[in-house]
Order: sequence, then C-alpha cells, then structure tokens
Amino acid sequence: MISENFQHKELAQGRWFSLSLMEQLGNIGSEVSRAINWKNKGNFQQSQNAFYRGLELIYLTVEDKKNLKQLREILMMRESLCDFFVGGNQFKSSDISWQKYFLQFGYAARKNPTIINL
Repeated sequence: MISENFQHKELAQGRWFSLSLMEQLGNIGSEVSRAINWKNKGNFQQSQNAFYRGLELIYLTVEDKKNLKQLREILMMRESLCDFFVGGNQFKSSDISWQKYFLQFGYAARKNPTIINL
C-alpha cells in the first residue's frame, strides 16, 4: 500500500522497482547529499526534508524483492544514516564519508545500470 505522505509517489507506485540497485542507491545518495548541503547551509528544515525523502527511497529499496541478497547491507546503511542525522553519531560518520559512500553507486549506475550486486 502506498502512503499518502510519499513524496516520490510515482516511484512508490512501481517505477522504483524497475531501477537497478545501483540506480536506487545513487538516487538515495542524491537526497543524502542534499540533506548534507542544506545542513551545512544552516537550513535544518530543508535538510530534514531531504533526509526524510532519502529514508522514503531506502524504504522502497528494502521492499524491492530483487534486493533480498543485499538487504543486510541496506539495513545497516539505513541504521548508520539515521545515527548520523538524528542519533548520536556513534558510528562516527561524516559528511565526506557519506558522500564518498554514495558516489560510487551513482558512478556505477551511469557506467552500467544493469549491475545489481554490491
């Protein structure tokens, strides 16, 4: 069931599941990058909005049946990301570490969008 509150309604209706895992993670990375950029500009509301959009995309990625083999890493990434943005940052993440983490997926998606393995 698609939540009325989804920002990415078209993606939630099925288009997200046609993307490769690399494309999905690259898109998540775009929202994370926006959240970081807004945070660094001092705009908490915009940062929080981008973070929530990223969480929404992570939720869709978890729901995608083709990602079952990578589910553990996806869930660990979600936990670490939540720790970074709204927790105590016990994993000692940084803006740069998150940007580097997601950059590789965006690059891989552009190079070969059919790759789905981590």
